[in-house]
Amino acid sequence: MNYILFDGPVRNQLLPLTFTRPVADLRIGILTIREKWEKHLGSTTSTVTEEYLADKYPMVEFENNIMINAAYIPTSALLDSVFDLRPMQALFDGEDVVAFYTQDTQEEIDFDAYEQLELDQKALFKIEHTWDLFSKNHKAIQLDYELLTEERESLKIPKNVQVTNPGNIFIEEGAKVNFCSLNASEGPIFIGKDAEIMEGALIRGPFALCEGAIVKMGAKIYTGTTIGPYCKVGGEINNSVLMAYSNKGHDGFLGNSVLGEWCNIGADSNNSNLKNNYEEVRVWDYETEGFAKTGLQFCGLIMGDHSKCGINTMFNTGTVIGVSVNIFGPGFPRNFVPSFSWGGASGFTTYKTEKAFQTAKLVTERRNIPFDEQEAAILEHVFEQTAKYRRY
Repeated sequence: MNYILFDGPVRNQLLPLTFTRPVADLRIGILTIREKWEKHLGSTTSTVTEEYLADKYPMVEFENNIMINAAYIPTSALLDSVFDLRPMQALFDGEDVVAFYTQDTQEEIDFDAYEQLELDQKALFKIEHTWDLFSKNHKAIQLDYELLTEERESLKIPKNVQVTNPGNIFIEEGAKVNFCSLNASEGPIFIGKDAEIMEGALIRGPFALCEGAIVKMGAKIYTGTTIGPYCKVGGEINNSVLMAYSNKGHDGFLGNSVLGEWCNIGADSNNSNLKNNYEEVRVWDYETEGFAKTGLQFCGLIMGDHSKCGINTMFNTGTVIGVSVNIFGPGFPRNFVPSFSWGGASGFTTYKTEKAFQTAKLVTERRNIPFDEQEAAILEHVFEQTAKYRRY
């Protein structure tokens, strides 16, 4: 069977993170949504996404295809329903299509011709907003931990590590863990291949440290946090997700936040995750082009790929930073900063693509990953698409 993950109607509500990737390639828990589906399905997947992303994330179509809405994370109940699908059947969550079995190569699908099967909403795990990535991360880590550790044996925990509930800790091959504290009493701790936790770090699960990532000395990391592949972190972090290749390497606080790839948080930078009046946090919504209610009292920073901030940066509660933004200087920048902006509280100018691409090339090549024409074309499209927001 050929499986194809499609973006679905929530894609715009997941911007700026989905400016540079399909919904399927968002990370929540230990794995990306695509990696979760592929492990459960025992099959590779392809993608239906925006046209400008299609060269990097192409769709592969066969005679028989099961299309899956990438906003839905695989649970046992959903997987059973997907495996039971037959031609011309579709799974629905209210008005939303969750999955369908098609033998039709037409772009427009007439679901009135399908047998429509309603799913139990209580059995579904859906990502609808950027803030879901951290607010639902506790559950996602637990699900991925069970998936990745089943019938596997962990490396032994070194004797010099202070441990609570060691049976809920898994260490993969090549990982280095020394003279730190691991408390898995409230949820599992997963330490990925070739990752490292340095001396003096204090970690409370659920927590995921992905392949090649590093927790620096003396870091304090609280529950519901995922440090994606090849990220480096220090200071204090609470209930946050770093996608991959991003750094928060120094003291400062990051809480209830999501960082994309290739981001860098300067030393002693902090974000607020709670308003002074304790009211519900609102954040910028690209779908409505206004500020949307989150339903959350705690909500920090959402930052798109390739964005950076200088030392001592202060972010207001519920700040959304676009793609390829460079923030510096004293004071609080505004709580929505459009993609390709350069500046801070005193004002912004446009961050020209030529200069942004020079920096991106230097940053990615430090990790032996080329910044090629395909990547440049994606960012060029984002630059043009977001021009309307850069009203300085």
